[in-house]
Amino acid sequence: MTQLLSRRGLNRATLARQFLLERVELPALEAIEHLAGMQSQAPLAPYVGLWTRLAGFRTAELSALTVQRAAVRAQLMRNTVHLVSARDCLSWHRLFESVHSRDFAAHFGGRLNGVDQAELLGHARTILDDKPRTRAELGQALAKRWPDIDPKVLAYAATHHLAVVQVPPRGMWGQSGRAEWSTIETFLGRRPSPESQAEDLVRRYLNGYGPASVADAQRWSGLTRLREIIERLDLVRFRDEEGRELFDLPNAPRPDPDTPAPPRFLPEYDNLLLSHADRSRVITDNRQVPLPPGNGARTGTLLVDGIWRGIWSLRAGEIHVEPFTPLSSAERDAVEPEAEMLRRFLDSRTA
Repeated sequence: MTQLLSRRGLNRATLARQFLLERVELPALEAIEHLAGMQSQAPLAPYVGLWTRLAGFRTAELSALTVQRAAVRAQLMRNTVHLVSARDCLSWHRLFESVHSRDFAAHFGGRLNGVDQAELLGHARTILDDKPRTRAELGQALAKRWPDIDPKVLAYAATHHLAVVQVPPRGMWGQSGRAEWSTIETFLGRRPSPESQAEDLVRRYLNGYGPASVADAQRWSGLTRLREIIERLDLVRFRDEEGRELFDLPNAPRPDPDTPAPPRFLPEYDNLLLSHADRSRVITDNRQVPLPPGNGARTGTLLVDGIWRGIWSLRAGEIHVEPFTPLSSAERDAVEPEAEMLRRFLDSRTA
C-alpha cells in the first residue's frame, strides 16, 4: 500500500530541501543549482532568497558570480526569467524552446504577417551578437528591415525563439541596469546542449521541491507530458491527503512533521510559493501570490511555522510586516529578530 504523506509532512519535506528549516553553509552557486534556479524577473530578489537560506551569505558573492558569467539570468521554466548556473543554462535551454514558442503564439500569434522566421532570427542574432540590446532597441533595429510589423512583436519573436540571456549590470547588487539581451553563445562562448536533459530536470525538481505530483512538475517547468519521463525514473511513490500520487527521490529528506520551522522572509517571486499545482503545503487559503513590479529586495512574503502568513516591505529603512491574521505573542517574538536581520542585510548595499 502506498504510504500517506500528510500536508504538514509535505510542508516539512519541501522546507528541508529549500534550506528553510535552517540556514546552511553552502556556496551561492551550489545553492542556486540545488534550487534548480531562482525566479528572477525582479533581478535583486535572488539576493534575499539566498540570504534567507544560507548562513553568512554576502551580496558580493552573487554579484561576482554574475560578472564572472558563472550565474546567468535567462528565460527558462514557465518562460520566466530565472537565475541559474551557466552549466544549467547550457544544459536545459533546449528543453524550453517549445514553452517559449507556445507563449509567443499565445500572445502574438498571427502578427508577423508572413515574415520569414529564419531570416528574422538570423538578423536578430547578428544584432545581438554585435552588442547587447533591450527589447525596445532590438525591435527598432529589426523594424528597419520589416517596417510594417510592430517592433514589439519583432523583438519578442526574437527573444522567444533565440537562446538569449540578460546581461550585467542588471542583477548586480547596488547597481542599476537595463534588461539588455545577448545570445547565450556570445555571452557564454558555448551553444546550449542539443541533447534532452529532461530526466535531469525532473530529478533536480524533486530534489528541491518534492515530493511532488506530475502536475506539480509540469506547473513548475511549463513542460507537458512529464509522466512518461517520471515513470522511467527510479522513484518512490506516496499519496497526499487528497489521494494524489506523489513521486520522490528515494533518499531525499522527509523530516518528522513536528520538526520546528522558524520564521523566514522570502523575496517576491520566490519559487517555493509558485512551483506546485497544489500549493496547499505552504498556502492554506488559496491566496494568490503577489507578483509586484520593480527590481526586487523591497518586498516579499513571510513564512511562519512553514506557512505563508503575511507580506513584508522595506519602507523608510524599516521592515514592515502585514500578517493576514494576527500573530501570537510567541510568533511575533520569533519574527522580530529575523526582520531586524533582514533590515541590516538590505541596508548593506555593498556587503
